[in-house]
Amino acid sequence: MTKDELDLVVVIMAGGVGTRFWPLSTEERPKQFLNFFGDRSLLQKSYDRICGLVPPERVMVLTNTAFVSKIWEQLPEIPRENIIGEPMRRDTAAAIALAAALCRKRFGNPIMVILTADHVIEPVSLFQKTLLSAIGGAAERGGLYTFGIEPTYPATGYGYLERGEKINSDGDIEHFHLLRFKEKPDVQIAREYLESGRFYWNSGMFVWSTDVILKELDTHLPSHFEAITRAADYDKTPQWYDALKGAFESIPRVSIDFGVMEKADNVCCVASRFSWDDVGGWLSLENYLPKDKRGNCSRGNVMTLDAKNNVIFCEDPQDTVMLVGVEDLVVVRAGGGILVVHKDQTEDVKKLVEQMGKLS
Repeated sequence: MTKDELDLVVVIMAGGVGTRFWPLSTEERPKQFLNFFGDRSLLQKSYDRICGLVPPERVMVLTNTAFVSKIWEQLPEIPRENIIGEPMRRDTAAAIALAAALCRKRFGNPIMVILTADHVIEPVSLFQKTLLSAIGGAAERGGLYTFGIEPTYPATGYGYLERGEKINSDGDIEHFHLLRFKEKPDVQIAREYLESGRFYWNSGMFVWSTDVILKELDTHLPSHFEAITRAADYDKTPQWYDALKGAFESIPRVSIDFGVMEKADNVCCVASRFSWDDVGGWLSLENYLPKDKRGNCSRGNVMTLDAKNNVIFCEDPQDTVMLVGVEDLVVVRAGGGILVVHKDQTEDVKKLVEQMGKLS
């Protein structure tokens, strides 16, 4: 399928808070708005990847109400009415239900592409080729498509997809039925998944037609479907925010994986060979920052003595950080705060930030 044949809407999910990147990322400035490398934020890079496939008026961004203005500042090409502020956090099922209800009301029954605002994907040409293949599969088969990422190590921070039979080969891009979604495993289970060759990392990106996902929501999450489609009737009216707030207050928090994808029958994936990284925490920057001969990865004016295998990040590249006689640390200076944590405990940064929030 070529881009000229597409009836397509791209939805970028941009409501995360990125607590694992404190002190650079905060409640007021989550990671999708940050520039870790290059001259564009993660949100802007996500938009850049689909430029040329759809016009800006066919791009929607789902986010927290508090971030609407910031998103428009970073993506002024997108019509303001296409930046949708959610009144409260209700996880991905609510956001996707809202996007689907608005797509049906505004555009009819387009194919929807669901992307996230905080992934790093290269090369863009291969991503777009894979995306077009998934779009073609969803249009032809009417199924729910996701992107399976071939695992390169036994990751415990990702969910997994178990593939079933192959249903199509689109050139060198293979399509499979999915047997099941698996939650984040412990390291032993992750090793078994890796060795079996049957499992992919769950990328959290999806493709489906608007009518198909709405039907699945009606079947598996009827409270979400009813509340949010009813609220969508007030789109672009003075009653919109109150209607949406009432709908979100009435539904529980649930992910699209748990609420729909694990229960649906016709779930497929494309085996994706592009490089994918969800940039989940400070350790992920090791892949992108310059590294010295002793394994220290850094941004900033960094000086070391008998220090090795550290990650050092300065928001202001002119700031100076000195490390003496330490190893396997993450050291961050940003946003008026300083973080020092052992590499083995970077996941605990989130816990400490949550504690700080309760104390404030």
